[in-house]
Amino acid sequence: MGAIPMQRETSFRASAQPAARPGPWAVVRTSLPGNPLAPAAARRFVRAALADWTELGVPAATRITDRLADDSVLLVSELVTNAVVHAGTAVDVLCRFDEGAPGESIDALVIEVSDHHPARAVRSEPPALQPGTPEYGRGLQLVATLSESWGITYRSGTKTVWARLPVEGLPAVQDIETYAGEQALQRGLRAAEILAPLPGRATHDTEWINRGALTFLAEASDLLAGQFDENLVAVLAGQLLVPRLADWCAVWLDDEAEGPGRTPDGRAPGTRLARVWHTSEHRIEELRRLLEKEPPRLTEAVGSGAVAVLWPGDALGGGQSGGAALAYRLVAGGRQLGTLVIGRAGLVRFPDEATGLVEDFSRRVSLAISAARRYQRQATISQVLQRGLLPSAVAEIPGMDSGIVYEPREQGGPGGDFYDVFQAGQGRWCFALGDVQGKGPEAAVVIGLARPWLRLLAREGYQVAEVLDRLNQLLLDDATEAADAAAAVLAVAGGQDEPVDGPTSRFLSLLYGELVPVEGGVRCTVACAGHPLPLLLGSDGQVRAVAAPQMLLGVVDDETYTSTTFELRTGDTLLCVTDGVTERRSGLHLFDDGDGLAKALAGCAGLDAELVAERIRRLVHEFSQRPPDDDLALLVLRAK
Repeated sequence: MGAIPMQRETSFRASAQPAARPGPWAVVRTSLPGNPLAPAAARRFVRAALADWTELGVPAATRITDRLADDSVLLVSELVTNAVVHAGTAVDVLCRFDEGAPGESIDALVIEVSDHHPARAVRSEPPALQPGTPEYGRGLQLVATLSESWGITYRSGTKTVWARLPVEGLPAVQDIETYAGEQALQRGLRAAEILAPLPGRATHDTEWINRGALTFLAEASDLLAGQFDENLVAVLAGQLLVPRLADWCAVWLDDEAEGPGRTPDGRAPGTRLARVWHTSEHRIEELRRLLEKEPPRLTEAVGSGAVAVLWPGDALGGGQSGGAALAYRLVAGGRQLGTLVIGRAGLVRFPDEATGLVEDFSRRVSLAISAARRYQRQATISQVLQRGLLPSAVAEIPGMDSGIVYEPREQGGPGGDFYDVFQAGQGRWCFALGDVQGKGPEAAVVIGLARPWLRLLAREGYQVAEVLDRLNQLLLDDATEAADAAAAVLAVAGGQDEPVDGPTSRFLSLLYGELVPVEGGVRCTVACAGHPLPLLLGSDGQVRAVAAPQMLLGVVDDETYTSTTFELRTGDTLLCVTDGVTERRSGLHLFDDGDGLAKALAGCAGLDAELVAERIRRLVHEFSQRPPDDDLALLVLRAK
């Protein structure tokens, strides 16, 4: 394997105190691939950065000693190795000088190593040796020994381990980043001192401690609140607590049974051990087995405060046969959701500072679990509703093949687009592609009425234009009233006095057609009401629109609609889309600008219906880097 190419980015900022600290402050960063060569590349990168700063005359660089250079190289090697071995992603390395507190002359060299697998916890001990891996981390204990302070910051999609090395002759001490909540800002330092795995902690500037604590809880809240799966919330809770405040953590989740269904010890019948996490990964399964046999016993009277529980004993092994364990009831909105248990070896009891800090955190876990459950309930309802709005099967039409793409903007939720392909009688098949104004339950009400009406009118023998005439009247008479009722219910539930939309805002754009197999092809009759016009790709490669634009349905009373009839010959392809395709936006441009859809269809000559549908879908997605902001549906019919 060749050497890893490094791209160094260097920037300078002016000092906040130019009179005392003249000159620029340096920051360099690089990205390295997540392979075994990354640690060596990181070492070269840091040495080169220190040399460059010395040549550039950066003020703090004049106090760089050989020991500091060696310590920084060893530290970045450990952090990068840890990230590569345990996260397996690309690694970002940042190195900068940090000023001391106001009035102080002590500067620090700060090294940050970020990976992109925040679901993986940082390991505190080396893994078992595996053949073929050239380097292994020696553990974060070494990082704590070398640095003045170190810690971990979690952001969406990223985990960063940072460490501060004093530039001047301040001896390095062991430390760990500490945190506090809104109600525990002053107790964070005390908790960190007591819970330190190693003696000799340094006392940090109070302002720095509080800033770090608030940052952790704020970002932990963001990380937890962004999850819609209660199991993932449990995973994140364990990884956020271990190893900062505990050696191990376990999360039990109760089912959604109400209080009367609980056992005398306060557990729901469906209580399950959702997650177990330990600083030593090889102890997790053994600990899980013991905890499943002896779950915490908390009575109904227990609130969200800490309750001492029995230590799990020999499950931890390795000389950690004793310690303190606490349980927290997870409660939100008066409903018991589960239990959080933490343990720390070598303690007779957790200090009050630590219990209060974890209690603040447990409340955030409870709120995240409650929100995830509400989301899952709503998603389940939406999925059931969506299945009822779409056909369970697409009818097969003799002499034709079909391709369908349907992508609601809210995955799993009811969209405003719908489609249908069904047999309307002997030798007659009908198809429809529609788009209801609005989204969610109000749109679903209109779709839930329109699709059955279409089938009923078609099977009663009404012609294409007559179906639209009658559907327009039905929408004006019934669908608007039903949709308004649904909107009113949602408005009241959301705390609004009245629905956002007025009583005449439930419109429907619709492309509806009838297919009749004839000798040499299929006769097609279509009508388009406020919908993107269907395009016909002929066997000669030419593309043309095959319908005339007309008024939306549900807008004007007594509107009279017309239809267009043409024949689909062998190799002809009919493309029908909703405005989620034609109005797909990239900056100021739309996908259909300059006949973009027709050009895309022309490039599909010779493809079958399913391949045409997939190619158009791909081109629509690739048109912009942003995700679609509307439902997307398209129907392709091709004569064989």
